Amino acid sequence: MTRKVHASSRRILAFPAVHPCDAVAPAALLASLVRLATAICGYKSRFFASNKRNIRELIRQIGILLVFLEEIVDRRLDFPVTAVLSFSELHVTFQKIVFLLEDCSIAGARLMMLMKSESVSNHLRVLIRATATALDVLPLELIDVSDEVKELVQLTMRQARRVRFEVEADDRRALKDVLLILDGFKEQAVPDRGDLRRVLDYLGIRSWSECNKEIKFLDAEIGSEWSNTERREVAFLSGLMGFMSYCRCALCDVVDDEFGEQLDKRCISEVLNCLNPDDFRCPITLELMTDPVTIETGHTYERSSILKWLRAGNAICPKTGEQVVSMDVVPNIALRRLIQQYCSVNGIPISEPGHKNHDITRTVDAGSLAAEGAMKAAANFLAGRLAAGTSGERNKAAYEIRVLAKTNIFNRHCLAEAGTIPHLLHLLSSRDSSSQRNSIAALLNLSKHSKSKTVMAENGGLELIVDVLRKGLKMEVRELAAATLYYLASVEEYRKLIGEIPEAFPALLELIKTRTNRAKKNALVSIFGLLTFPDNHRRVLASGAVPILVNLLTSSEREDLVTDSLAVLATLAEKPDGTIAILGTGALHLILQILSSPPSRPGIEYCVSLLLSLCINGGNEVVSVLVRNPSLMGALYSLLAEDNSRASKKARSLIRVLHEFCERSTSGLVTPAFPQERSVHVW
Repeated sequence: MTRKVHASSRRILAFPAVHPCDAVAPAALLASLVRLATAICGYKSRFFASNKRNIRELIRQIGILLVFLEEIVDRRLDFPVTAVLSFSELHVTFQKIVFLLEDCSIAGARLMMLMKSESVSNHLRVLIRATATALDVLPLELIDVSDEVKELVQLTMRQARRVRFEVEADDRRALKDVLLILDGFKEQAVPDRGDLRRVLDYLGIRSWSECNKEIKFLDAEIGSEWSNTERREVAFLSGLMGFMSYCRCALCDVVDDEFGEQLDKRCISEVLNCLNPDDFRCPITLELMTDPVTIETGHTYERSSILKWLRAGNAICPKTGEQVVSMDVVPNIALRRLIQQYCSVNGIPISEPGHKNHDITRTVDAGSLAAEGAMKAAANFLAGRLAAGTSGERNKAAYEIRVLAKTNIFNRHCLAEAGTIPHLLHLLSSRDSSSQRNSIAALLNLSKHSKSKTVMAENGGLELIVDVLRKGLKMEVRELAAATLYYLASVEEYRKLIGEIPEAFPALLELIKTRTNRAKKNALVSIFGLLTFPDNHRRVLASGAVPILVNLLTSSEREDLVTDSLAVLATLAEKPDGTIAILGTGALHLILQILSSPPSRPGIEYCVSLLLSLCINGGNEVVSVLVRNPSLMGALYSLLAEDNSRASKKARSLIRVLHEFCERSTSGLVTPAFPQERSVHVW
C-alpha cells in the first residue's frame, strides 16, 4: 500500500505521496493507515532541532487518531463505504507527514531545517488542516467505536482546525543569530566563538562528525540545485555550508569521523584478506557495488540494478530464482563499509551513492559572498593554527585542510592564499605518523591547484616530498607522496627538477615493489608523468625500472596496473636504449601474450605502441619474431575497424612494417634495418 522512496531520489521538503487506488480493499487501506500512524508516533523519540513544540503537537493529534483506527481494526468493525473516501485522504496526508518528519529529524539537515522553519511550520499547518478536512467527511456516527474514542476524534478535529503552528520564538532567535553571522562573513568579519557555540548548542551539534554531516548534506543539496536551471537556492545553501565549515574548523577540537581516522588499517587488511572480493560485486552487473541492498530472499544487489530488475516485472530473485513478493529493499550498510575499505586499501576509486555525477567545476566560485567570507576566515584560522598551535592543533588543522581541499577548487585557492603550504611542508618532518599523513594528504589535494604547485616548489617542497616518499613513517604516507609528485609533474619545470633529485626514481621504483596496489598505481602514474621530460628517460633506465615493470606484467592480477606498466614501457621503448633494456629481459614473448589476452582498450594501444617501437629500434631481429607469431596479425587487423583511434593508427603502422619485412624476405633482400644496430636477445 505504501511505497518507499529512496532518500537520494527525493529532495528535502518534497512529499511524493501516492493516492490509494480506487479498487483498494477497505481492510487493506485501514491496515496501511494504522502502519503510517504508528510510524508517525514513532517519531516522538526522535530529536528535532527546530519546530519542536509544533511537531510534538502534530504527533499527539495523530496518536489520538491511531487509537481510533486501532479500535476499528482490533474489533474488526464494519464501516460504511463513504468512510473509504475519508481514509484515502488521510492516507495521502499521513504519507506527507512521514516525509516531513523524516526531513525534520535528519541529523545532517538541522541547520537547513532551522533556516526553513517558517516553511516547515506552514507545511505542518497545511497537513493538520488536511487531516481535519479528511475527518470532516468521515461518517463517525456510523462507526461503532466507543463514545470516549468518538469524543477524542471530535476534539482532534476541532483542535486541528484551530491550531496555528507559528514559527517558535526560540527558533526565531537562533535563526536571527545565523543571519547576523552570515552578514558578518559578507563583510569579511570573524564571528564571535560564543555566538557560534550558542547556535550549535541550540541545534544539538556538539562534535566534528555532526558538523561534517551537516556539510555533506548541504553539499549534496547544492549539487541537486546545480542540476536545476534556475539554481535559486545555491547562494543560500552555499552560505550555510560556509557557516558550518567555519564552525567545524574553529569549534571542534577533536576529529571523531565516523569512518575513523583512528581505524587500525592493519586490522582492516587482515579482515579483507579473509573475504572473497567477488562477494563485493553485484550478481547482475558484476561491478563493485556502491549502494548494496538486500531483498527479502537475503541476497544483496546494487540498488539501481535490482530495482530496475523488479520494475521490469521480474518477480524473482536473480540469483536463486525464488519468488519475490515485495519490492522493498534494505540497505546493507555493513557490506557497503567493507567495500569502501576494500577500495581504499587497494586504491580503487569508488563513488558514493547519490553522488555519482559530482561536478567539481561548480566549486570554482564560493557560491555566495557569505560562503566566500566564511572560507577565507576558515583558511586564515587554520594558517594561524599551523603557525602557532600545539602539535595536536597543527595536526587537526592539517586534517581540516586535507578535507576542505579534497573536492573544492575555491577552498584550495583560499588555503593557498592564506599561507598554509609552507607550514604543511614543515609538518612533513614530524615524527608523529598522523601529522605526517595529514600534512602530505593536504599537500596532495592542494597540489591540484596551479598556484599551490608554485608555492610548494619555491619553498623546497619537491625535495621534502621525495624525502617522505623514501622514508615516510607509514606506507600510506609514501603512497600519498607519490600521488603528489604526479600532480607536480604536470608542470614541465618541476618534471625536470624532480628528475634531478637522485633519490626520486629509485624511491618510486621501490614503491612498485611493495605489496599494496595503491602504492604501485601511484608510483606508475608518477613515473609516466615524469617521463614526458626527455632527460628523465635515461634516469628511469639507470634506476633499473625495466625488470621491475616487466615483473609487474606477470605478477599483478590488476588490469589497470598491467596497463600502466605497459604505458611506461611503451614510453621507454621509444628510444633505442629503452628498447635494448626491454628486449634484454626477454619480455617480447610476454608482450605478445598480453596482446592476445586481450587486455583493456588502453592496454591494447600500449601493447601495439610498444611492439612498434621495439620493431623500429630493434630491427629485423624483432620483426622476424613478430612475423612468426600466428595470432598477431589477426589481433592487429581487428583494430583497423576503429578508423580514428590511436590504437588503429599504431596497428596500421606495425602491419606495414611486418608486410615490408615479408616482401623483402621473399625477394631475398632482407638486410639489417639499421647498419649500426646493436645485437640484442629478443627471447
